[in-house]
Amino acid sequence: MAHKIWFNGELIPYEDATIHVLSHVVHYGSSVFEGIRCYNTEQKGPAVFRLHEHMRRLVDSATIYRMDCGYSVEDLNAASLETIAASGLESCYIRPVVFRGMGSMGVNPLKNKVDTFIAVWEWGAYLGPEALEQGVEVQVASWNRMAPNTHPALAKAGGNYLNASLVKMNAVTNGYAEGIMLSTDGYVAEGSGENLFVIRDGTIYTAPSSLSILPGITRDSIIRLARDRGYTVEEKTIPREALYIADELFFTGTAAEVTPIRSVDKYTIGSGSRGPITAELQEAYFDIIHRGNDPYGWLTPVPVAEPA
Repeated sequence: MAHKIWFNGELIPYEDATIHVLSHVVHYGSSVFEGIRCYNTEQKGPAVFRLHEHMRRLVDSATIYRMDCGYSVEDLNAASLETIAASGLESCYIRPVVFRGMGSMGVNPLKNKVDTFIAVWEWGAYLGPEALEQGVEVQVASWNRMAPNTHPALAKAGGNYLNASLVKMNAVTNGYAEGIMLSTDGYVAEGSGENLFVIRDGTIYTAPSSLSILPGITRDSIIRLARDRGYTVEEKTIPREALYIADELFFTGTAAEVTPIRSVDKYTIGSGSRGPITAELQEAYFDIIHRGNDPYGWLTPVPVAEPA
């Protein structure tokens, strides 16, 4: 972890970034958060991928849960860049969180203080560096994605990830890297922390947001990259068995980036390794985040910190 954390408007020492055990978030999961990456690009140096979109989603998530953090998207963008610059890291993972702190104890959190922090740290490939090339083995989870009108799926909320943790723990315990959740109607939704794409006969499919998936920012980026390369991308309901007969499958996410899937429930997908369309989209994505070839304006350079 870096030595400084941005907490309610100022950089404080890592060891001072603490909360009380009676904070509302500890008891009721009342937080919203983002996962963002800064890459040390070849052309632009350290730069954050789609910073504005992530921070807008953070503010939107807070709004849905009636949390006024007191900071605009622009404030949070600047705070993220300040935190990265102060960390001395050239590439890092960025974790902003808005949460309910001290106040009355009970389900109603409206009188509890709202706090905001931003932390950064070094984090490699989420599913392992070899997974980006060789792919991962996954299972269909026994836990479903939540039903619409249960929790707001458009909000990236801490409490939602109790469901994801069950999926991830079961997968790892059963010897898999990840689990794929189905919707309450039995259609393919997403992974525990990733969106999912299915390729069949050259067409790319992904679940619609109506299935309570989190519409990921990396997902949106891959859809744009695929369509700009002439591929048809359809957001539609996907039956479970379509996974087993897919030509290619891959996960997307800030942490997972673009990770191929080589098997589902012991069914080999395609050739059992990264497929050609997955490889093409992965390369297009890496060309932006690693080399800095950014025709979309998705990278925000990190200013160089002033000498102390």
